[in-house]
This record gives sequence, structure tokens and C-alpha cells, in this order.
Amino acid sequence: MTDLPRVAHGSEASEHSEAAFAPLSTSEQAPGSDLPPGHARTFASDNYAGVHPEVLDAVVGANAGHQISYGEDEYTERLQEVLGRHFGTPTFAFPVFNGTGANVVSLQSLLPRWGAVVCAETAHINVDENAAPERVGGLKLLTVPTPDGKLTPELIDRQAWGWGDEHRAQPLAVSITQTTEMGTCYTGDEIRAIADHVHERGMKLHLDGARLANAAATLGEGLGAFTRDAGVDAISFGGTKNGLMFGEAVVVFDPELATALPYLRKMDMQLASKMRYISAQLVALYEGDLWLTSARHANAMARRLRAGVEPLDGVRLTQPTQANAVFAVLDRDVAERLRARFRFYDWDEHTGEVRWMCSWDTTEADVDAFVAALAEELAR
Repeated sequence: MTDLPRVAHGSEASEHSEAAFAPLSTSEQAPGSDLPPGHARTFASDNYAGVHPEVLDAVVGANAGHQISYGEDEYTERLQEVLGRHFGTPTFAFPVFNGTGANVVSLQSLLPRWGAVVCAETAHINVDENAAPERVGGLKLLTVPTPDGKLTPELIDRQAWGWGDEHRAQPLAVSITQTTEMGTCYTGDEIRAIADHVHERGMKLHLDGARLANAAATLGEGLGAFTRDAGVDAISFGGTKNGLMFGEAVVVFDPELATALPYLRKMDMQLASKMRYISAQLVALYEGDLWLTSARHANAMARRLRAGVEPLDGVRLTQPTQANAVFAVLDRDVAERLRARFRFYDWDEHTGEVRWMCSWDTTEADVDAFVAALAEELAR
């Protein structure tokens, strides 16, 4: 099936040393610069990138011998220890197949059958998951328009009302995305303010962390600092956009939530019999600093891209570049000619806004070639 461009707004507690968060030199290049024909890198999505070689090696390593199925394997056990170092204890991690599954299972664990979720209009759960939260999860989404994809306590209050009214789905959870679908990043203080606000109202806070590593690279903080320590109740913990072949995890910290999750995961068809292959990938990514160096690299390439296109006449940047995404408005004809050379998606076809994404394997040469091509098309 043809992968069509986007045409709608929206898409998609270990301690670390200061050196680990030092800026990545843009002279460092990801492996795989010499690509065969038909395999050129694009700027459409970090999902387009291949599997990081260290992750692929981990899959091969996990393929030796027999392991107990359905999560009783040594790799899934090891994953609990690894994420416990990042987030503190207790931490409970439940590997799943994909991000949509992680979001649905996470939100179901936080809500009763009559519960509703407040989220940004641009949230992945609202725009890009084909009603899975509603149809599979049985959840009502209460959306709020935002200029930058970020919720605030004041914006949440536009939908957080009506408790006790049997005629209205009860707003009992808030879902935020880090980094957001608009490429913006919440600070830890902003997330803490949201968590305090919703907890005072008897609500829970979910964080869609498909690009959580990119946020950590931006903030210069460990993963727990702006999640568990900031009051987040459940995380859709990402990996695919940062070098995994497939797989994410639902991460919670409350033993009571952890009690329900095995049943929800199975019910939602997210229980892998050979779970070791998901867990081994996540261990490879998060046991050392691979997750961080990969995210830092993607972010650095986005900054290079922004710096290259910003001076060009005919390019209007629309959002700050706080992770690995660049948003801009282009003339439609320029965008179409450029897209014939480098694939990327429209973000809002009505305004001409496009999105350019960098990945763990984007190189300086990729960025410079894209900037040069854009300059040529603008000059035509």
C-alpha cells in the first residue's frame, strides 16, 4: 500500500554524569553513510530509520536456545532491573508490540469504564491511532486546541469539569506527549505543575513517551526526572523511533496499577509469546547510553537542519526545534518539487506547513544535501 503524505494537522532513576549529557559533536556521523540505490535517507519520519546495529545484535543474541514464553524470560526480567535504575523502585515494565498498544493499555489501566481522557487536539491518540483508544480502549477523548502541542493546567480545565454528571464522560485522566507532536518539549516543572493540578482533581497523568529519549537529551536530565519524579502515573515508553526494530513498553510505578496490566495487555492483543525479542531490544537500548547518544545525535541533526534552512528566503519556521523535528511553511510547488528528491510529510496542507524529522542515523551529509536541494528549488 502506498504510504501517503500527511494531510491533516497533527501526526503523529539512574544518575547520569554531566559528561553523559554533553552536546553531541555534529562531526560525529551515524553508521551506514554509504547506502545502496533506493535506500536514501529521508526526512519524513524517524520510523523510517533502520534498526541500530547494537539492537540488531541483541535480537540475534536473544535467539539462542529456549526461553520461557509470555514474559518469564531472562531478558524481560533484566528489563525490570534496567528501567528500575532509570526510574527508581518499584518500577513495573510491560513490553508491548507498538506505541498505539502502549497508549491504549496505559490509559485503560488508569480509568474506569466511564472515564475520559483530556488531551491536546494534536495528540497521537487523537489524530494518528484510528480511534483505537475509543474503539479498542472504550475511552472518550476530550480534546483541547493548543498552539504548540503542550497542555497547561489552564488548558486542561477547559475539559476537566462535570464530575458527578451522569450525562458526561468523567474526565479522570490527562495524556501529554513528550516530546509533543509539534516537536516541543515540556520541562520537568511544567509536567510537575500538570501532575499536581490533575491529582488535586482526582485524575491520573499519562505520558506518551514515544520520543522520551529525545526529551531527555534536550533537557539534560535522566528519564525519571521529568516523569516519575514529576508525578507521572503511567508512561508509554518508546523505543521504535530511537533504533528498535519494534516494541515499546507500558511503565508504571504503583503496584495496584501493575496488578491490572497483565490482563489488559492480553485483552488488547499486546502480549507477545516470544517477549524476549522485545525486551532484549529495550535492554540493549537503555542498559547503557545508547538511547541517549542516539537521541542526542538526532536532535543535533535537527538543529543543523534548522540552521541551514532558517536563512533561506521562502522558508518560515513555525515551531521551536527542541528535539528532532523541524516545522516550516513552504510554497506548495516548492514542497512538491523538493518531495520528489527527499520524502517528507505535509503537516497542514491548508497552510503549507511541513514537518522534517531527523533520526539516529541521519548524517551531516544528509542534512546538507537536503538544505542544498531546498535552496535550489526556492531559487527556481
